[in-house]
Amino acid sequence: MTLRWFRNSPQALEDVRVVTEEMKNLYYKRLLPVEKHSSFSQFHSPSYEDADFDNKPMVLVMGQYSTGKTTFIKYLIEQDFPGSRVGPEPTTDCFTAIMHGESEGIIPGNALTMDPKKPFRNLEPFGNAFLNRFQCAQLPNQVLENISIIDTPGILTAAKRRLSRGYDFPAVLRWFAERVDRIILLFDAHKLDFSDELTRAFLSLRGYEDKLRVVLNKADRVDAQQLMRMYGALMWSLGKVFLTPEVLRVYVGSFWSEPRRACDHYQLLEAEEEDLLADIRNLPRNAAVRKLNDLVKRARLVRAHAHIIGYLKREMPSIFCKDSKKHSLIYQLPVIFTKIQQEHHVPAGDFPDCTKMQERLLSQDFSKFKALKPSLMVSLDKLLSTDIAKLMPLLQKQEPKKKSLPGVLDGEFLGTFRREHFQRHPFKERPAGEDESGEKEPGGGWVVERLKPKYDEIFFSLCPHDGKVSGTKAKEWMMNTKLPSSVLAHIWRLADLDSDGALDNEEFALAMHLIEGKVEGHWLPRELPPHLVPPSKRLCESEEEEGV
Repeated sequence: MTLRWFRNSPQALEDVRVVTEEMKNLYYKRLLPVEKHSSFSQFHSPSYEDADFDNKPMVLVMGQYSTGKTTFIKYLIEQDFPGSRVGPEPTTDCFTAIMHGESEGIIPGNALTMDPKKPFRNLEPFGNAFLNRFQCAQLPNQVLENISIIDTPGILTAAKRRLSRGYDFPAVLRWFAERVDRIILLFDAHKLDFSDELTRAFLSLRGYEDKLRVVLNKADRVDAQQLMRMYGALMWSLGKVFLTPEVLRVYVGSFWSEPRRACDHYQLLEAEEEDLLADIRNLPRNAAVRKLNDLVKRARLVRAHAHIIGYLKREMPSIFCKDSKKHSLIYQLPVIFTKIQQEHHVPAGDFPDCTKMQERLLSQDFSKFKALKPSLMVSLDKLLSTDIAKLMPLLQKQEPKKKSLPGVLDGEFLGTFRREHFQRHPFKERPAGEDESGEKEPGGGWVVERLKPKYDEIFFSLCPHDGKVSGTKAKEWMMNTKLPSSVLAHIWRLADLDSDGALDNEEFALAMHLIEGKVEGHWLPRELPPHLVPPSKRLCESEEEEGV
């Protein structure tokens, strides 16, 4: 059995499918004809394809090098992925799409853009210089069944700003920003300098601030006073780049699955971690809403663009003085924007950036522009006024009670050992008979047995009642390991085999064994392998199976 995002009924799943299909139909019927008629893709982003509607929610992870981007991704999916490498130097030199697959492997960028089932076909215009630095890492993973993650190259610091990547890095970031559901921007608590490339990257994200989440990472390595100053400095720097009245949310934490350093703001880091993971966990639930929002945003931009192209075509002379008139119209573009607003009642916020539009118009042949077609504009207005409104009731119906992500993203793991959360993990990660390091255990015995006397000393020091340690006492002791509460709750769910909210001496020994393995750097199993189940519990499980 696998975990699902939703505890959903067949009707809820059908509503999701209906909404997606209807958005596709509306795009191809009402919006795409206007895009083609007004040459929209030559000025803005390429046309949508089926994969852009059908793909899973995507998370773009970006930041300067050595801020913990790859480690953050490994923390989310709880395993390594093909091609990942971590180090203090710039180790990620390409864009990597981490996606679900039946087997592990890497798909090169050129082959990836040919796959109609992947939402990357429109990256081809960026050329080989980019595609040679783009790849897809596929692997079987429960988290990746519900979201995809895009790892990015580390943004260069001021000392390296003269190096050229060979492709338009900000333009690629903007392409992804338009299509992803969430943008995670990581900063190192010890490196808050803003390089030229970082500033250009920020500019490419303008218009997508609603998707942006800023993370001040590695915050356990500074004391509370230093953290306060760094937080203030980061907010001040961000305020100069993102010229919006709203303040960006900055999450403070240390996002990896290793023990955190002892600090006097440990509880703050735990609370911030829970908030960020909850935000990511809700992405699939809100995916249809986000796609509809992006479709409406695109439709408004297409409407404004079509009016601009129609006006320029109408003002161009048929034969003489074409070049001089073209340059005059480009120079007068701000005035033209105002005229279109007044004549067609198009909001000022729907228009593209005037300076960028003027730059793109310089290379265009105005004689090839097509006159505004009233029937297409009527169809587009119907999309914005009535068709989208009809989808809203379905969107409200398709928001059933959600089931959390497995692993550290599971909301049932976070910050609580309440009785209702004590449920066995229903899926398996490693073959039976292997421990966390992958080594075979001979004879099928209990691998914890040899260290149980040491664990028993700790168990009895906690003053068990009726042979069991309560969840409150166990939690207090486990928190001393400095492992994130999400990891400790995962361990608790594996160790509390009878789901009674307390640990007997065997279950406590098992929990200690898993904690020590995690501190040593091993990945935790998603389901408890048979060789880790205490012998007394194996008998109970076999009797239950026979009863079934």
